[in-house]
Amino acid sequence: MNIEERHFEKGLYKGRLIFLFIIFCIILVVFISRVYELQITNYGSYSSASIQNKSKEFLIQPNRGLILDRKGKILINNIPSYDLIVNASKVVNPEEQLKKLREYINLNDNDVKDLRKKFIESSEFNRELIIKRDLSEEEIAKFEVRKFMFPNAFIDIRYRRVSEYPELFSHAIGYSGRSNLSEMKKIFESEYTTNRETIYKYAAGHIIGKTGIEHTYDQVLRGKFGKRIFEIDASGKLIKQTEEILPVNGTNIITSLDVEVQRVAYEEMAGRRGAIVVTEIKTGNILAYLSSPSFSINDIANGLTEKQFYDLSNDVDKPFFDRAAQGRYSPASTIKPAIALFGIENNIIDWDFTLDDPGYFILPEDGRIYRGWKKGGHGNINLNDAIIESSNTFFFSLAYKSEIEDLTKHLSNFGFGEIVCLDCFLPDSGLLPNPSWKMNNLNFGWFKGDTVNLGVGQGYMSATPIQLAYYASFLANKGELNKFSFVQDIDNKEVKKNIFLNNNIDESDWLKLHESMIGVIENPKGTAGRLRTLKDYTIAAKSGTVELVSTETKEDYKIIREIEGQRDHAIIIAFGPMPNPKYAVSVVIENGESGGSVAGPVAIEVLNALLKK
Repeated sequence: MNIEERHFEKGLYKGRLIFLFIIFCIILVVFISRVYELQITNYGSYSSASIQNKSKEFLIQPNRGLILDRKGKILINNIPSYDLIVNASKVVNPEEQLKKLREYINLNDNDVKDLRKKFIESSEFNRELIIKRDLSEEEIAKFEVRKFMFPNAFIDIRYRRVSEYPELFSHAIGYSGRSNLSEMKKIFESEYTTNRETIYKYAAGHIIGKTGIEHTYDQVLRGKFGKRIFEIDASGKLIKQTEEILPVNGTNIITSLDVEVQRVAYEEMAGRRGAIVVTEIKTGNILAYLSSPSFSINDIANGLTEKQFYDLSNDVDKPFFDRAAQGRYSPASTIKPAIALFGIENNIIDWDFTLDDPGYFILPEDGRIYRGWKKGGHGNINLNDAIIESSNTFFFSLAYKSEIEDLTKHLSNFGFGEIVCLDCFLPDSGLLPNPSWKMNNLNFGWFKGDTVNLGVGQGYMSATPIQLAYYASFLANKGELNKFSFVQDIDNKEVKKNIFLNNNIDESDWLKLHESMIGVIENPKGTAGRLRTLKDYTIAAKSGTVELVSTETKEDYKIIREIEGQRDHAIIIAFGPMPNPKYAVSVVIENGESGGSVAGPVAIEVLNALLKK
């Protein structure tokens, strides 16, 4: 081998060494950088991941806040009970499980039928299933000595949302219930967690306010979840608890509701269809809020059988329907004080204006006749007497002289066509009709007769009982009022006040209007004079009768009223004691016929409950 070949081989060998050295250096740099990344740069995240791999986190459900009346009486409480619970997702054969449990726990056929369906749902969403609530001591003993037979079942304390007055506050307070998946997702997002495994305190699992105050103030009542963290082994078995963050229980809410006033309202309504709303004029606090008939919020909140829910849902009297905030009724003659103020504000009439009332009004455009309630009419009558005696002809004539757009704008000041409650559940705004509404909804133009009907609170206009209570309070407070609320002093709540801006209505007009409404009861010609002996104080009022079917004569109506559902509604608004009114009330009784004689006594008894304490 010559010198050149040896030199070439030596260079080749040296090149290979350099190449290997470079490769080794690259590997070493990659290794060192990776170690640096693991040990220093991403230590925190990998450390957390490592901890998570050997730990398991459970949410701890907080206690829901209590709901109290204005005097501190508990309206909604958390009541503990011993419940039999199963981990539904771990039960292989639910039918066999139920069959065995029935040998020691009292379950009837309807219970078992309902549980079969709930097993599927609870298993699908990995939820606990309450087999039976409020176990007796005998049932607890029977199960405990045999619990080895039921590895996926256990007895534990769970809370229920319970009211001492389950049917008094069905619609005001509402009820809570098990949350669905979308509701749960929102709750967990608000807590900045995706973990859904929970240590439950409530029999219904994750609960959320569904209606009423329970819904409106759900976030305040709910509180915040705590956490309990356990160390686990490779199989996922819990070894020991490593950390616990206590939950923040929900805030108690003191409402403006009054148990005793609500009880009187409930008893006076006596299961009839209708609504009663009572308010404190100065503050806008709602003292009583009743929709009748009602239902038991305890039954709803803590579980109904399928049959029970079906029966309630299909009840012809619609107990789930909140008539106080969602029921639409024509205001009838109760609207007349507001129409009177419109006439004064727009210089159409004054208190000295008189009109001859023959018992009817003839529409000049087509000769159509609009009849009053009194045959032969009221004769020559002024505004004061027209309110006291409820002269339809007087207000037909006044409305005829009014422009509909101006009139509806005026009526909106009194809460008609508006949402008047800050925290009522799904309140309806009623209907304050105008030409564009009629064309859009009925495909028909407005005519002057529609305006005439509006003058006596009939026709297309409708209002809810809570709007009528707002209207009464607004009249009582001479055109200035807070929006209504069940909880006026809740933190950061903006109290919205409505002030009636006008040019021609002064203090004397308000006082005269109050005197006219006092005369509805106190004057011998007043339409609600029979209420005079039911009290020992003075109140202002206006009653009304809501026509459901228009008839030409009383004889025709006698035929109509044979069907209860076609009888007129009874309605009244009132406030007092005068001359410095503190409370206002509205009462609507469906198919009650006479506002003065049927709805009136109910309003008086409710005010008695407040003023005779």
